[in-house]
Amino acid sequence: MSLSYIIHKPSKEAIQGSIQLNGSKSISNRVLIIDAICKHQLKMENLSNADDTIAMQQLLLSKESVLDAGAGGTTYRFLTAFLATQEGREVVLTGSERMQLRPIKILVDALKQLGADISYENNEGFPPLRIRGKKLKGGKISLPADTSSQYITALLLIAPTLEEGLELELIGTIVSVPYIKMTLKIMEYFGVQTVFSGNNIKVENGTYIPIPFFVEGDWSAASYFYSIAILSEQATIELKGLTNQQIQGDSIIETIAKRFGVETTYNENAIILNKVRQPAVELYEFDFIECPDLAQTVLAFCGALQTEMHCNGLQTLRIKETDRIAALDNELQKLGLASLTEIDSNNWQLLPTKLTTHDTVLTSISTYEDHRMAMAFAPLALKLNKITIEEPSVVTKSYPMFWKDIEKLGFVITTKI
Repeated sequence: MSLSYIIHKPSKEAIQGSIQLNGSKSISNRVLIIDAICKHQLKMENLSNADDTIAMQQLLLSKESVLDAGAGGTTYRFLTAFLATQEGREVVLTGSERMQLRPIKILVDALKQLGADISYENNEGFPPLRIRGKKLKGGKISLPADTSSQYITALLLIAPTLEEGLELELIGTIVSVPYIKMTLKIMEYFGVQTVFSGNNIKVENGTYIPIPFFVEGDWSAASYFYSIAILSEQATIELKGLTNQQIQGDSIIETIAKRFGVETTYNENAIILNKVRQPAVELYEFDFIECPDLAQTVLAFCGALQTEMHCNGLQTLRIKETDRIAALDNELQKLGLASLTEIDSNNWQLLPTKLTTHDTVLTSISTYEDHRMAMAFAPLALKLNKITIEEPSVVTKSYPMFWKDIEKLGFVITTKI
């Protein structure tokens, strides 16, 4: 039988506590690819302890002929590009059942244009892949600009190893620009020259310099504590490991939270979240095109606050661990809080149900094997008094200490089988 956690709201009205945030998974996974290109010479501190990052480390060190990336989309995409450059090595790269339903054709086609030798083991356009590593020529290629930034990053990380470097033209409106900029900043830190102008990115052939690197805290993880502060009556929460020198696009949560009554103060190696007023936002409009990983958090707390929301930039959520748009709509409706409706291909409306009481609402959340579903909905216990999260272990994909950390803030967690 499956295990669920029942999350009970803290007994004290004022939420206080200090949390040491895990290193950013996004940054860790990028640096691990660079480390592998540098033949594992980097000294890295504060790497993420997320399942995805641990899997990446293990797979990059493995000499097996079949590698299983599990459910990690980032892991799979980054490894596809990296393995294509490993001369003389042939590998079958597979993944979970869900991973084998997630498209990979755009990345594979791009790599083939650069000279890669990759074939599909089962279904055209989907994992698993057979990758025969070789020295890649590189050159100029084009990609749809609205494709996942993980495809773009996978190509950029290997670009210095290509004989002719890489010139990438992105056709259309670019999604997730901060993730691309993050990648380029990390590459530049290790000595690689890059140019990002308009819709064109250029990386010359070159060499990464193996110098020490400290991974900053994870801003997407911080978003769940911002949600707690927003939904609380009073809150003062310290998040260690974050600074105002961040390179993560998800740090925009600070600006979002300010609109909902939470101010952020920066100390040397930490930030303080302070609830300064109760939110009174009837309609909130936001474009998630540059921070799609925040969508579940923001839509969930808007539902709990009965705030109508108009948003765009959710396109990539359909090809994540689950169809996150459908999952959000299902669970918010199940709670009787709101519905999420697609207006057209790029616009969605969150419409509150305007309930007067939550006493009789079914409060059991399906997580769809998606870590962010569990963490986005847990703070709603503050408005519902308690909430049941099914399959709570999914959080280990990005934030293994999440449940212990919210207990530090006074939440009580009981087990249900």
